[in-house]
Amino acid sequence: MPDFWEHPKEAQIQMKKIKDLQAWIDGYQEVADAVDELEVAWDFVKEGAMDEEELDAMYADAIDKIEKLELRNMLRREEDKLGVVLKINSGAGGTESQDWASMLMRMYLRWCERRGYKTSIANILEGDEAGIKSCTINVEGDFAYGYMKSENGVHRLVRVSPYNAQGKRMTSFASVFVTPLVDDTIEVRVDPALLSWDTFRSGGAGGQNVNKVESGVRLRYQFTDPYTGEQEEILIENTETRDQPKNKENAMRQLRSILYDKELQHRMQEQAKIEAGKMKIEWGSQIRSYVFDDRRVKDHRTGHQTSDVNGVMDGDLDGFIKAYLMEFAGNEDQQS
Repeated sequence: MPDFWEHPKEAQIQMKKIKDLQAWIDGYQEVADAVDELEVAWDFVKEGAMDEEELDAMYADAIDKIEKLELRNMLRREEDKLGVVLKINSGAGGTESQDWASMLMRMYLRWCERRGYKTSIANILEGDEAGIKSCTINVEGDFAYGYMKSENGVHRLVRVSPYNAQGKRMTSFASVFVTPLVDDTIEVRVDPALLSWDTFRSGGAGGQNVNKVESGVRLRYQFTDPYTGEQEEILIENTETRDQPKNKENAMRQLRSILYDKELQHRMQEQAKIEAGKMKIEWGSQIRSYVFDDRRVKDHRTGHQTSDVNGVMDGDLDGFIKAYLMEFAGNEDQQS
């Protein structure tokens, strides 16, 4: 089409579809090449031209590529391919739980870094003495929501607290909320009449210049649930940049993401009723325990656990994500 680029939004949607299809082709080709190389390597081993250790490494690499493609095949829902709005709230318990919330923030930032995802901190509320009370992080990258939806719920920490003089074992909680970050391919209706804005001076780190202008924005949206009639005020604060229009744009994107998520939650609830309890995912429930002294991290939904506590806190979450998707993604797909 000669006028393809004259319609940027439509062109962008089509290019995204092409990119998604190309990813499947590339993934299949990687697997096919790995299997072919494995067959050749087996012949080399039989001839004594290659040792078995090299063959084992190639076999492990081929299995890894196959499993990654299988995992991606489980992320078929419309929202799976989107980015993420990740919100972390510390639970009751003051400094200890605020420190735990900051540890979770670092864990997710490191996981995103490992996957090459782009992250930006939309808002953060520092703790009284240490850690954070809450933070909101935008994560952009292919299938970020598909993978990170496994993290939605309450995370429990058990450790000897550095903030407790008696050296007692303490239990802390933090909540993680995962919402799809909508892009231009997703249509979400926002009624301008229900919107209002405030501006304020951004605080926190950033030096004196941050406080001289009212770059922070506060968005209020009077939402009425179309299914239940319940009313609520959605409040979003964004202090991501020193550019107020940019912060407004980011806040609007978060609002569209929240409204989209509410529709998804309704769909999930309806599907769960139909399936009569087949789906065991409980949004907002305690999903995982991190027990530092016993060197154990365990997911209560799948039973998956590891003794590599340091690795997990450094962003190695793929084992937990894979176990979740293997157990629950099939059920989701059947309910679509």
